Amino acid sequence: MDSLPTTVSSKSDRRARSSKSQNTSKPSLILAFFSCVAWLYVAGRLWQDAEYRAALNAVLKKNYDHRPKVLTVEDKLVVLGCKDLERRIVETEMELAQAKSQGYLQNQKSNSSSGKKMLAVIGVYTGFGSHLKRNKFRGSWMPRDDALKKLEERGVVIRFVIGRSANRGDSLDRKIDEENSATKDFLILENHEEAQEELPKKVKFFYSAAVQNWDAEFYVKVDDNVDLDLEGMIGLLESRRGQDGAYIGCMKSGDVITEEGSQWYEPEWWKFGDDKSYFRHATGSLVILSKNLAQYININSGLLKTYAFDDTTIGSWMIGIQATYIDDNRLCCSSTRQEKVCSMV
Repeated sequence: MDSLPTTVSSKSDRRARSSKSQNTSKPSLILAFFSCVAWLYVAGRLWQDAEYRAALNAVLKKNYDHRPKVLTVEDKLVVLGCKDLERRIVETEMELAQAKSQGYLQNQKSNSSSGKKMLAVIGVYTGFGSHLKRNKFRGSWMPRDDALKKLEERGVVIRFVIGRSANRGDSLDRKIDEENSATKDFLILENHEEAQEELPKKVKFFYSAAVQNWDAEFYVKVDDNVDLDLEGMIGLLESRRGQDGAYIGCMKSGDVITEEGSQWYEPEWWKFGDDKSYFRHATGSLVILSKNLAQYININSGLLKTYAFDDTTIGSWMIGIQATYIDDNRLCCSSTRQEKVCSMV
Protein backbone atom coordinates (compact mmCIF):
# COMPACT_ATOMS: atom_id res chain seq x y z
CA MET A 1 0.00 0.00 0.00
CA ASP A 2 2.93 2.23 0.63
CA SER A 3 3.95 2.20 -3.09
CA LEU A 4 0.61 3.39 -4.56
CA PRO A 5 1.22 7.07 -4.37
CA THR A 6 4.40 6.58 -6.28
CA THR A 7 2.61 4.83 -9.11
CA VAL A 8 -0.07 7.47 -9.33
CA SER A 9 2.51 10.15 -9.28
CA SER A 10 4.44 8.49 -12.12
CA LYS A 11 1.35 8.31 -14.33
CA SER A 12 0.59 11.88 -13.58
CA ASP A 13 4.09 12.94 -14.70
CA ARG A 14 3.80 11.01 -17.95
CA ARG A 15 0.53 12.70 -18.80
CA ALA A 16 2.04 16.06 -18.07
CA ARG A 17 5.05 15.36 -20.27
CA SER A 18 2.81 14.05 -23.10
CA SER A 19 0.62 17.14 -22.91
CA LYS A 20 3.70 19.37 -22.99
CA SER A 21 5.12 17.47 -25.98
CA GLN A 22 1.86 17.81 -27.88
CA ASN A 23 1.78 21.53 -27.19
CA THR A 24 5.35 22.08 -28.56
CA SER A 25 4.90 19.84 -31.66
CA LYS A 26 1.98 21.80 -33.14
CA PRO A 27 4.03 24.90 -34.11
CA SER A 28 6.73 22.63 -35.54
CA LEU A 29 4.20 20.85 -37.69
CA ILE A 30 2.73 24.12 -38.88
CA LEU A 31 6.23 25.46 -39.65
CA ALA A 32 7.15 22.27 -41.49
CA PHE A 33 3.93 22.48 -43.46
CA PHE A 34 4.54 26.01 -44.55
CA SER A 35 8.17 25.20 -45.35
CA CYS A 36 6.98 22.35 -47.52
CA VAL A 37 4.49 24.61 -49.26
CA ALA A 38 7.18 27.27 -49.79
CA TRP A 39 9.60 24.70 -51.16
CA LEU A 40 6.97 23.40 -53.55
CA TYR A 41 6.23 26.95 -54.69
CA VAL A 42 9.87 27.79 -55.27
CA ALA A 43 10.47 24.51 -57.04
CA GLY A 44 7.48 25.16 -59.24
CA ARG A 45 8.67 28.63 -60.11
CA LEU A 46 12.15 27.35 -60.86
CA TRP A 47 10.69 24.63 -63.04
CA GLN A 48 8.48 27.14 -64.79
CA ASP A 49 11.42 29.55 -65.26
CA ALA A 50 13.48 26.71 -66.68
CA GLU A 51 10.73 25.99 -69.19
CA TYR A 52 10.58 29.68 -70.12
CA ARG A 53 14.33 29.79 -70.55
CA ALA A 54 14.30 26.69 -72.69
CA ALA A 55 11.52 28.12 -74.87
CA LEU A 56 13.33 31.48 -75.12
CA ASN A 57 16.60 29.80 -76.06
CA ALA A 58 14.76 27.83 -78.74
CA VAL A 59 13.28 31.04 -80.20
CA LEU A 60 16.63 32.84 -80.07
CA LYS A 61 18.40 29.93 -81.72
CA LYS A 62 15.78 29.80 -84.43
CA ASN A 63 16.08 33.55 -85.05
CA TYR A 64 19.86 33.36 -84.99
CA ASP A 65 19.86 30.58 -87.57
CA HIS A 66 17.59 32.58 -89.85
CA ARG A 67 19.09 36.05 -89.40
CA PRO A 68 20.96 37.58 -92.40
CA LYS A 69 24.70 37.33 -92.02
CA VAL A 70 26.67 40.60 -92.03
CA LEU A 71 29.47 40.35 -94.59
CA THR A 72 32.23 42.75 -95.44
CA VAL A 73 32.75 43.87 -99.02
CA GLU A 74 35.72 41.54 -99.21
CA ASP A 75 33.60 38.61 -97.96
CA LYS A 76 30.87 39.37 -100.48
CA LEU A 77 33.38 39.52 -103.32
CA VAL A 78 34.84 36.18 -102.24
CA VAL A 79 31.38 34.59 -101.88
CA LEU A 80 30.30 35.87 -105.28
CA GLY A 81 33.55 34.83 -106.88
CA CYS A 82 34.18 38.41 -107.99
CA LYS A 83 37.50 39.08 -106.32
CA ASP A 84 39.54 38.03 -109.31
CA LEU A 85 37.15 39.85 -111.63
CA GLU A 86 37.55 43.03 -109.58
CA ARG A 87 41.33 42.82 -109.88
CA ARG A 88 41.09 42.32 -113.62
CA ILE A 89 38.73 45.31 -113.97
CA VAL A 90 41.14 47.56 -112.06
CA GLU A 91 44.06 46.39 -114.20
CA THR A 92 42.05 46.96 -117.38
CA GLU A 93 41.05 50.47 -116.29
CA MET A 94 44.69 51.31 -115.59
CA GLU A 95 45.75 49.97 -118.96
CA LEU A 96 42.93 51.91 -120.64
CA ALA A 97 43.98 55.16 -118.95
CA GLN A 98 47.58 54.55 -119.96
CA ALA A 99 46.57 53.83 -123.54
CA LYS A 100 44.51 57.01 -123.70
CA SER A 101 47.33 59.11 -122.22
CA GLN A 102 49.77 57.71 -124.78
CA GLY A 103 47.46 58.43 -127.69
CA TYR A 104 46.68 54.82 -128.57
CA LEU A 105 42.92 55.31 -128.37
CA GLN A 106 41.18 57.75 -130.68
CA ASN A 107 37.99 58.51 -128.84
CA GLN A 108 37.76 62.14 -129.82
CA LYS A 109 35.32 63.58 -132.26
CA SER A 110 36.95 65.43 -135.13
CA ASN A 111 35.67 68.70 -136.53
CA SER A 112 37.74 68.39 -139.70
CA SER A 113 35.74 67.55 -142.79
CA SER A 114 38.21 64.91 -143.93
CA GLY A 115 38.45 63.32 -140.49
CA LYS A 116 42.23 62.95 -140.79
CA LYS A 117 44.62 63.94 -138.02
CA MET A 118 45.38 67.65 -137.93
CA LEU A 119 48.71 69.31 -137.24
CA ALA A 120 47.76 71.67 -134.41
CA VAL A 121 45.05 73.36 -132.41
CA ILE A 122 46.12 76.87 -131.39
CA GLY A 123 44.15 78.38 -128.52
CA VAL A 124 44.52 82.13 -128.04
CA TYR A 125 43.55 83.17 -124.54
CA THR A 126 41.17 86.11 -124.42
CA GLY A 127 38.82 87.86 -122.00
CA PHE A 128 35.55 89.76 -121.98
CA GLY A 129 37.23 93.15 -122.34
CA SER A 130 39.58 92.14 -125.17
CA HIS A 131 37.36 92.78 -128.19
CA LEU A 132 39.79 95.29 -129.72
CA LYS A 133 42.71 92.88 -129.29
CA ARG A 134 40.78 90.13 -131.03
CA ASN A 135 39.99 92.38 -133.96
CA LYS A 136 43.65 93.37 -134.16
CA PHE A 137 44.68 89.71 -134.34
CA ARG A 138 42.02 88.98 -136.97
CA GLY A 139 43.47 91.78 -139.09
CA SER A 140 47.07 90.63 -138.72
CA TRP A 141 48.43 87.12 -138.16
CA MET A 142 45.13 85.31 -137.54
CA PRO A 143 43.07 84.44 -140.65
CA ARG A 144 39.32 84.92 -140.65
CA ASP A 145 36.26 83.83 -142.60
CA ASP A 146 37.23 81.76 -145.65
CA ALA A 147 40.94 82.08 -144.92
CA LEU A 148 40.35 80.50 -141.52
CA LYS A 149 38.56 77.56 -143.16
CA LYS A 150 41.38 77.09 -145.66
CA LEU A 151 43.87 77.04 -142.80
CA GLU A 152 41.88 74.25 -141.19
CA GLU A 153 42.08 72.32 -144.45
CA ARG A 154 45.86 72.54 -144.02
CA GLY A 155 45.45 70.98 -140.58
CA VAL A 156 45.66 74.01 -138.28
CA VAL A 157 42.78 75.21 -136.09
CA ILE A 158 42.90 78.62 -134.36
CA ARG A 159 40.34 79.63 -131.76
CA PHE A 160 39.97 82.35 -129.16
CA VAL A 161 39.57 80.62 -125.81
CA ILE A 162 37.24 82.05 -123.19
CA GLY A 163 35.10 80.85 -120.28
CA ARG A 164 31.74 82.02 -119.04
CA SER A 165 30.76 84.93 -116.83
CA ALA A 166 30.28 84.41 -113.10
CA ASN A 167 26.71 85.60 -113.74
CA ARG A 168 25.78 83.08 -116.39
CA GLY A 169 23.79 84.47 -119.30
CA ASP A 170 24.51 88.13 -118.56
CA SER A 171 25.51 90.78 -121.11
CA LEU A 172 29.15 89.58 -121.12
CA ASP A 173 28.12 86.09 -122.18
CA ARG A 174 25.64 87.39 -124.73
CA LYS A 175 28.25 89.62 -126.39
CA ILE A 176 30.66 86.70 -126.74
CA ASP A 177 27.90 84.51 -128.21
CA GLU A 178 26.98 87.26 -130.69
CA GLU A 179 30.62 87.77 -131.70
CA ASN A 180 31.11 84.02 -132.10
CA SER A 181 28.00 83.78 -134.29
CA ALA A 182 29.55 86.34 -136.62
CA THR A 183 33.18 85.13 -136.64
CA LYS A 184 32.92 81.45 -135.64
CA ASP A 185 36.42 81.55 -134.15
CA PHE A 186 35.77 80.91 -130.44
CA LEU A 187 36.26 77.90 -128.22
CA ILE A 188 33.90 78.67 -125.33
CA LEU A 189 34.66 76.75 -122.14
CA GLU A 190 31.17 76.28 -120.74
CA ASN A 191 32.31 74.89 -117.36
CA HIS A 192 34.99 77.50 -116.69
CA GLU A 193 34.44 80.83 -114.98
CA GLU A 194 36.46 83.53 -116.75
CA ALA A 195 38.46 85.42 -114.11
CA GLN A 196 42.09 86.40 -113.61
CA GLU A 197 42.51 84.21 -110.53
CA GLU A 198 41.09 81.22 -112.43
CA LEU A 199 43.70 81.24 -115.23
CA PRO A 200 45.58 78.14 -113.96
CA LYS A 201 42.31 76.17 -114.05
CA LYS A 202 41.62 77.50 -117.55
CA VAL A 203 44.58 75.43 -118.76
CA LYS A 204 42.78 72.23 -117.75
CA PHE A 205 39.59 73.22 -119.53
CA PHE A 206 41.37 74.39 -122.69
CA TYR A 207 43.46 71.26 -123.23
CA SER A 208 40.55 68.99 -122.31
CA ALA A 209 38.12 70.74 -124.69
CA ALA A 210 40.69 70.90 -127.50
CA VAL A 211 41.48 67.18 -127.24
CA GLN A 212 37.81 66.27 -127.17
CA ASN A 213 36.97 68.37 -130.23
CA TRP A 214 39.99 67.95 -132.53
CA ASP A 215 42.38 65.12 -133.21
CA ALA A 216 45.73 66.85 -133.70
CA GLU A 217 49.47 66.27 -133.30
CA PHE A 218 49.95 69.34 -131.06
CA TYR A 219 47.92 71.65 -128.84
CA VAL A 220 49.23 75.20 -128.43
CA LYS A 221 48.31 77.70 -125.73
CA VAL A 222 49.03 81.36 -126.62
CA ASP A 223 48.46 84.47 -124.48
CA ASP A 224 46.55 87.41 -125.93
CA ASN A 225 49.63 89.68 -125.71
CA VAL A 226 51.56 87.65 -128.29
CA ASP A 227 51.84 88.13 -132.06
CA LEU A 228 52.55 84.94 -133.98
CA ASP A 229 54.52 84.30 -137.12
CA LEU A 230 51.95 81.76 -138.19
CA GLU A 231 53.94 80.22 -141.03
CA GLY A 232 56.99 80.03 -138.80
CA MET A 233 54.92 78.26 -136.14
CA ILE A 234 53.51 75.79 -138.68
CA GLY A 235 57.03 75.02 -139.91
CA LEU A 236 58.26 74.46 -136.35
CA LEU A 237 55.41 72.05 -135.62
CA GLU A 238 55.84 70.21 -138.93
CA SER A 239 59.45 69.48 -137.96
CA ARG A 240 58.29 67.94 -134.68
CA ARG A 241 55.61 65.61 -136.07
CA GLY A 242 55.49 62.19 -134.45
CA GLN A 243 57.22 63.25 -131.22
CA ASP A 244 55.11 61.79 -128.43
CA GLY A 245 55.58 63.31 -125.00
CA ALA A 246 56.84 66.63 -126.42
CA TYR A 247 56.68 69.56 -123.99
CA ILE A 248 57.88 72.51 -126.06
CA GLY A 249 58.49 76.12 -125.14
CA CYS A 250 60.94 78.74 -123.93
CA MET A 251 62.15 76.96 -120.81
CA LYS A 252 63.00 78.87 -117.67
CA SER A 253 63.09 78.57 -113.90
CA GLY A 254 63.18 81.36 -111.31
CA ASP A 255 62.65 82.30 -107.70
CA VAL A 256 59.41 81.60 -105.88
CA ILE A 257 58.00 84.84 -104.49
CA THR A 258 57.06 84.36 -100.83
CA GLU A 259 56.01 87.90 -99.85
CA GLU A 260 52.24 88.21 -99.85
CA GLY A 261 51.05 91.17 -101.87
CA SER A 262 54.06 91.15 -104.18
CA GLN A 263 53.74 90.57 -107.91
CA TRP A 264 53.99 86.87 -108.82
CA TYR A 265 53.33 85.87 -105.19
CA GLU A 266 52.96 82.10 -104.82
CA PRO A 267 50.66 81.24 -101.86
CA GLU A 268 52.03 77.70 -101.72
CA TRP A 269 55.69 78.77 -101.78
CA TRP A 270 56.54 76.37 -98.94
CA LYS A 271 56.09 73.41 -101.28
CA PHE A 272 59.11 74.43 -103.38
CA GLY A 273 61.85 73.59 -100.90
CA ASP A 274 64.33 75.62 -98.90
CA ASP A 275 65.88 77.27 -101.98
CA LYS A 276 62.44 78.58 -103.05
CA SER A 277 63.10 77.98 -106.73
CA TYR A 278 60.65 76.87 -109.40
CA PHE A 279 61.26 73.72 -111.40
CA ARG A 280 62.02 73.93 -115.13
CA HIS A 281 58.96 74.94 -117.13
CA ALA A 282 57.89 76.62 -120.37
CA THR A 283 57.08 80.30 -120.05
CA GLY A 284 53.35 80.92 -120.00
CA SER A 285 53.09 83.13 -123.06
CA LEU A 286 53.36 80.13 -125.41
CA VAL A 287 53.23 76.43 -124.49
CA ILE A 288 53.06 73.47 -126.88
CA LEU A 289 52.04 69.96 -125.84
CA SER A 290 51.94 66.83 -127.96
CA LYS A 291 48.68 64.94 -128.20
CA ASN A 292 49.37 62.35 -125.51
CA LEU A 293 50.33 65.00 -122.94
CA ALA A 294 47.15 66.95 -123.69
CA GLN A 295 45.19 63.71 -123.34
CA TYR A 296 46.86 63.10 -119.99
CA ILE A 297 45.54 66.46 -118.76
CA ASN A 298 42.08 65.67 -120.12
CA ILE A 299 41.91 62.27 -118.42
CA ASN A 300 43.31 63.41 -115.07
CA SER A 301 41.97 66.97 -114.92
CA GLY A 302 39.94 66.26 -111.79
CA LEU A 303 43.06 65.24 -109.86
CA LEU A 304 45.66 67.69 -111.16
CA LYS A 305 46.85 70.34 -108.72
CA THR A 306 46.98 74.00 -109.83
CA TYR A 307 49.29 76.70 -108.53
CA ALA A 308 49.12 80.48 -108.72
CA PHE A 309 50.26 80.68 -112.37
CA ASP A 310 49.39 78.63 -115.41
CA ASP A 311 52.96 78.09 -116.68
CA THR A 312 54.24 76.69 -113.36
CA THR A 313 51.01 74.69 -113.09
CA ILE A 314 51.65 72.96 -116.44
CA GLY A 315 55.28 72.45 -115.46
CA SER A 316 54.25 70.69 -112.25
CA TRP A 317 52.11 68.24 -114.24
CA MET A 318 54.99 67.43 -116.59
CA ILE A 319 57.38 66.51 -113.76
CA GLY A 320 55.66 63.24 -112.89
CA ILE A 321 55.26 61.83 -116.41
CA GLN A 322 57.50 60.83 -119.30
CA ALA A 323 57.58 64.24 -120.95
CA THR A 324 60.41 65.28 -123.30
CA TYR A 325 61.43 68.86 -122.50
CA ILE A 326 62.25 70.79 -125.68
CA ASP A 327 63.71 74.25 -125.09
CA ASP A 328 63.26 76.16 -128.34
CA ASN A 329 64.59 79.74 -128.37
CA ARG A 330 62.28 80.61 -131.26
CA LEU A 331 59.45 80.47 -128.70
CA CYS A 332 61.02 83.07 -126.38
CA CYS A 333 58.59 85.81 -127.37
CA SER A 334 60.20 88.54 -125.26
CA SER A 335 63.73 87.96 -126.58
CA THR A 336 65.43 90.25 -129.11
CA ARG A 337 66.82 87.48 -131.30
CA GLN A 338 65.90 87.53 -134.97
CA GLU A 339 64.84 83.91 -135.46
CA LYS A 340 61.66 83.57 -133.48
CA VAL A 341 58.05 82.78 -134.26
CA CYS A 342 56.43 85.07 -131.69
CA SER A 343 56.77 88.51 -130.19
CA MET A 344 55.16 90.42 -127.35
CA VAL A 345 52.56 93.01 -128.30
